[in-house]
Amino acid sequence: MHEGSWSLILGLRGMPAAAEEVDAIRDCALSKLTGARVHLAHVSTRGAIEAVRRAKDAGLAVSCEVAPHHWTLTDEAVAEYDTNTKMSPPLRSQEHVEAILEGMKDGTIDAIATDHAPHHADEKALEFDEAPFGITGLETAVSLAFDLVSRGLISLERVVEMCATNPARIFGLRDRGSLMENAHADVTILDPQVEWVFDAKRSRSKSRNTPFHGRSLTGAAVATIVGGRLVYLHPDYTRINEIKQQGASAK
Repeated sequence: MHEGSWSLILGLRGMPAAAEEVDAIRDCALSKLTGARVHLAHVSTRGAIEAVRRAKDAGLAVSCEVAPHHWTLTDEAVAEYDTNTKMSPPLRSQEHVEAILEGMKDGTIDAIATDHAPHHADEKALEFDEAPFGITGLETAVSLAFDLVSRGLISLERVVEMCATNPARIFGLRDRGSLMENAHADVTILDPQVEWVFDAKRSRSKSRNTPFHGRSLTGAAVATIVGGRLVYLHPDYTRINEIKQQGASAK
């Protein structure tokens, strides 16, 4: 639980934004001291994003990522004590959500990470304080990013950059994250216009610990190819069959 007005209202012990921010500032300072590359995972606060922005302006090798729930939900989502809203870092207040959106727009934030953390239903069926941290996020991440595109906050190219090309660049995976000749044939086909509802009961994950069950979404990863082999088709997507038929007719 984020330390703020909602933690006070709900009577839950809060995790202050400062706890994350001092670590981010420290790590950026160590990057300056040693010349080491630093990647900050799951950034969720304004102060941490500002620390990364200052580090980049100073020419330091610092990068960071954010998770979709941290720009989609606020700490108010915890009001019903649903343990599917419990993650680490916790859902933050609106000011921190706005800072994440600013960082995505201006390029401070390099990547999107799903923070996919599956748990059995029995593990989550506890009091909020006792339940484990984490939610599933693999199947909703791209769609929640497309929501920002439809709202005009970021471009489609920026989504691809944060989901594919930047992660490959940050971790030095030169033959990944692109469609260049001789690159790995790992491809995700995106449709920014397909409309669907996320039903946790139909999730491909064995876990159902998500705060996004029943959410209407626009845009999705509709097919995944790994090593040149089709391994996933979106269950609500029909245009892929049209594309296959057109391909067959062309032959």
